[in-house]
Amino acid sequence: MRIKRTKTLKPSQIRRLLRVAEATSQRPQHDVLILLLGLTCGMRVSEIVRIEMADVLQPSGQIREEVSLRAAITKGCRQRCIYLSHPKTVAAPERYIELRRANDKGAAMDRRMSRGLIPQTCLILTHKGGPYELSVKRLTNEAGEQVNYLAADSLQSYVTGLYRAAGLRSGNSSHSGRRTFASRLLAQRHSLDTVQLLLGRSQLDHISPYLEVTTRDFREACAALDSLLYGGG
Repeated sequence: MRIKRTKTLKPSQIRRLLRVAEATSQRPQHDVLILLLGLTCGMRVSEIVRIEMADVLQPSGQIREEVSLRAAITKGCRQRCIYLSHPKTVAAPERYIELRRANDKGAAMDRRMSRGLIPQTCLILTHKGGPYELSVKRLTNEAGEQVNYLAADSLQSYVTGLYRAAGLRSGNSSHSGRRTFASRLLAQRHSLDTVQLLLGRSQLDHISPYLEVTTRDFREACAALDSLLYGGG
């Protein structure tokens, strides 16, 4: 039986997704940041829900370019780093944090550090100013053991709704950002080891669900092989 996998996005679809979120959302700063954390950092929705202000913001108020995801908040319980290096992803936290400051969401008593926000609050908050709900689910780990993990069903449904609003319906979901991130890295000829580390996967075999090879990829690969074997004339 073939496993149904969420689709990856083309560049034109990514642009439309972000454009629609910017133009139609009641909180575009919130929505665009969530989308970019998936598309440019490969974060799971359950990780986006649990990342804290202190993970992203230095006490001085400067945004961290390298963000350490604590093992406690990752699905595989493995620490890894994400990088806020894409220009849009550099600007998005700045916009959202300023929105939180303006709305006084998670404000600290001491306003002199961390831009006056409580470092231990979640970065991404609901419209009411609280954290998104998490539910306990079970999965089978690499050793074949049943283990509990936390899922962010409410935010997952919300993000899937953003895709729907942009006309990205069939086969697209909140996981499309993470798959697109991995596929774009591979298309840009980054190594499997690099993709493995950025996704937080323990084994290369676990990257296979993120692979999306097109006919053009096959043609280019074969053409490169011919050049290698025959010296290109």
